[in-house]
Amino acid sequence: MSSDFYTSMILPFSGIIIKICRAYTNTQEDFEDYYQEVCLQIWRSHANFREESQWSTWVYRVALNVCLTLLKKRKNDPQHFASDYLPDEATEDTRAFANESLNELYAAIKQLSEVDRGVVLLYLDEKSYQEIAEITGTNANNIGVRIKRIKDRLKVILDGKVN
Repeated sequence: MSSDFYTSMILPFSGIIIKICRAYTNTQEDFEDYYQEVCLQIWRSHANFREESQWSTWVYRVALNVCLTLLKKRKNDPQHFASDYLPDEATEDTRAFANESLNELYAAIKQLSEVDRGVVLLYLDEKSYQEIAEITGTNANNIGVRIKRIKDRLKVILDGKVN
């Protein structure tokens, strides 16, 4: 991967990639692996970008697909454990995981279904329902209902930890 491509096409969107990778990992090591794989897949497939959407929308979609694929591979590989099944005590307190309140939010998000995680991250990133639908491959009408249900579920999860 050329440094020019990374600097101009990936680095400006690293925040997007970081949020998504963080939602699907529990350790710094897994996070770094997922981040590198997302960057590699963006580089490998950037020629497939048809400019039918914004570059950031395409990056979101690639990042979500890569993370979901890696998560599925780990679940199916008896040599690895999916990050979703690591106990809280096994979570490393490293750079990406050092903020406790942010960790609580990510822990709650990780209790959502894999698809709902992606939807809530897009919502938290202030994407429109239409953009979320485009990225997730659903329709905009369903996104509003899904987000309402996700908010209700997160409230229950977070209230349970606070009380």
